[in-house]
This record gives sequence, structure tokens and C-alpha cells, in this order.
Amino acid sequence: MNPRTLFLGWREPSGDRRFPVGRLDANVELPLYRFRYIHGAKRAQKEAHFPLALDFPELHKDYRSPQLFALFRNRVIAPRRPDRLKYLSRLALPEDADSIEILSVNSGQRMTDFYEVFPRLDKREDGSFTCRFLLHGWSHVKEPAKRRAGRLREGEALHMELETASSEAGPAMQAKTTDDHIIGWAPRYFVPDLAAAMRETSKCSAHVVRIAPQTSPAKQRVLIEMHGCWDGHEPMADDDYLPLVA
Repeated sequence: MNPRTLFLGWREPSGDRRFPVGRLDANVELPLYRFRYIHGAKRAQKEAHFPLALDFPELHKDYRSPQLFALFRNRVIAPRRPDRLKYLSRLALPEDADSIEILSVNSGQRMTDFYEVFPRLDKREDGSFTCRFLLHGWSHVKEPAKRRAGRLREGEALHMELETASSEAGPAMQAKTTDDHIIGWAPRYFVPDLAAAMRETSKCSAHVVRIAPQTSPAKQRVLIEMHGCWDGHEPMADDDYLPLVA
């Protein structure tokens, strides 16, 4: 299995700005896990006083381990949890999903810190891509839209639309039903690249993959998959995503 890449994001505690700050390269079969800070961490330090993670106290160090680092491991459901299979089902993952597969979908958010995890968007040889994510912003959705979201069906088509209003947090992308209800938003880390695909081609599409029970946490309620294609654009290739250590 080829190494897979996840990024670590950090949200400014006093605001809503988000910065990509770290990169995790994982080869589960070896096993070997490698963490490096990226240039987004330096920007976060300059603009929002980002404190380095306790697990990774040196900005320019190349961290390597045969075990998944605790900062990431603690964001994965324990193997012996009795509700593990139900949890994986909500994420549309197989029963034998590994930690990297889980982190690629669950966003790794915890109430005790300001980190989240998201996967690298990969561009296939033909320029196409698939992006799967949990819908964000459920608490900000208006009540009629929440009722409409309660009637969503797996496989149902959605429209993704870029918001035109400016925000300190950066651009946002709405997920709308075909009858024009805003039911949530795409993760902000994906928005610049998804927006680039929508500008380059009209072949982008999105649909509902999984609807979790109403008793599930709001952040795990709706799983979306988006398909599209990039022509000249390279995803996650700007300076923020470049490792500080080669």
C-alpha cells in the first residue's frame, strides 16, 4: 500500500480562521508514520499566535514513528468500543477500516483542542477527483432547512455553491438540496480546490452517501461525496502545504 497523506488543521480560538499546519504521511503496512509542520504553521504563528503541538514541539523537526502519533491516535475510535461498528457505518467505512481511513472522513475534531484532520485531495491521471466529507455547520442551518435535511435520502443529488459574501474565515461553499434548501457547508480546507474545479468545468456533482440517525452527533449527521475534474489546477499545492523539512 502506498503512503497516504493527511493534513492537520488548526482553528484560531478567538475567531473562525483556519490554517493547515502539519502533514502526516502514513504507511500502515510497514508501519511508518511521519509528521512535519508545513508553511501554514508559520503563517498561523504570525497571524494568529499558533502554539506548536505538545506532541511536536519543534517546528523544523522530521518526526518519525512505527506507531501512529498520539495526537492523531486519540481522534480514532478505540477498537474495543462496543459502538465501533455503528460508528464506522455512519462514516460509510468497512468494519476493518484502519486509523488513516477513519481520520480521512471523521475530521478528528475534539472538544478539548482546536485541531482537525483532513485528507489530501488527489488528482487522478485524467484530472478527476473524488472528495468525501461530513457536512459542516449543522447548528447554523435554519429550521426549515433542518426539516428538509431530515428528509434526505442516500444517493440524493445536491448542489454545491460558492458563497459570494466575504468573510475573515475565507470562502465558504454551501450544500443545497435540489429544491434550494441550504443544509450545510463543505469543510473550509477543501473550498479553494473545489471552487477551482467548479470554475474549470461544469462536470462537478455531489450526492448524499450516508444519513446517520437523528441521535448521532450533528457533525456526523450527513456524509457527502463530490466528484469533479481539474484541468490545469493542482490541489493543495500552494505554499501553505509545503513541508518545512524536505
